[in-house]
Order: sequence, then C-alpha cells, then structure tokens
Amino acid sequence: MIGRAAWLLTLGLACAAAGCGPGAASKPRATDDGSHLPPDQRDARALGLEISDLVARAVAYRASHRGRPATTLRQMGIESLTTNTVRRILNVQREPVVTVAYRRPDQREIVSCRGDSQILVEASVNGGRFTLMCTARSGAQRPMQIGESPEP
Repeated sequence: MIGRAAWLLTLGLACAAAGCGPGAASKPRATDDGSHLPPDQRDARALGLEISDLVARAVAYRASHRGRPATTLRQMGIESLTTNTVRRILNVQREPVVTVAYRRPDQREIVSCRGDSQILVEASVNGGRFTLMCTARSGAQRPMQIGESPEP
C-alpha cells in the first residue's frame, strides 16, 4: 500500500511539474510552434531549438568520455545533414560550438545560427531563454534571443 501511495505522489508531482493541472489549457504551452512570431524570429527559433539539443548532447558526450569532446557529430551518433539543415560542430578549448544553417537559405530571413555551452547556462537562469549569434540572408550577424519572454 505504501508503494502505491509513493507512486501516486510521484505521478502527481510529475503532472504538476508538467503543468497538466486545472487551468493548464488556458496557458500557452512551452512546445508552441512559434507560428505567431515574425519570420526572422521563427527561423531563429527553429535553429535555436536544434542548436540547444546538439550542444546539450555534445556536453553530455564530453562528460561521459572523461573530458574529451567529440570532434564530429558522427562521433556522437548524430547526422550532420537533415532534410532542412546542415549541422556543424567545432571545439574551442574543449567547448562545443554548434552551427546550424538552413539548406535553402533563399527561403529564410535568418540563414544560420551558432551557440556554445553558455546557452545551456543562460537558459537555466532565464527560464528557457537564451541568445544565439545569427546570420541574416543579407550576411549581417546579430544576436537573437530564443524562447518566450516572460508574461507580465
């Protein structure tokens, strides 16, 4: 009986953390597709989510390989080409720097973005928001913040 109570408590806490309690339907979801964003923010957001995932995997790889970073994405078991993007990893003093670019840049406002392990720290401190350096179709580079701004 105690095992079942502990399981139900764990399930309740997980549900509360995931935001599936009363009133959750009226709140915007963190998995929002970003369709309400301007085109440049939408492009940067899609690249940013991919970069965040790849940086987290690169940091985990380094941690599980005694501090040795992966030199290629393939070494981590990740493809460098997707149907929409080209992915690259570079290590600067053992820190992963990940760049993701669209394969068809003429259809995008933002053509590529890059980020390093600092985005993980920034996201953990800023409620999921982090800043990437992005390149516009014109070639201009600018920092762009990824993630939802806090509600007032």
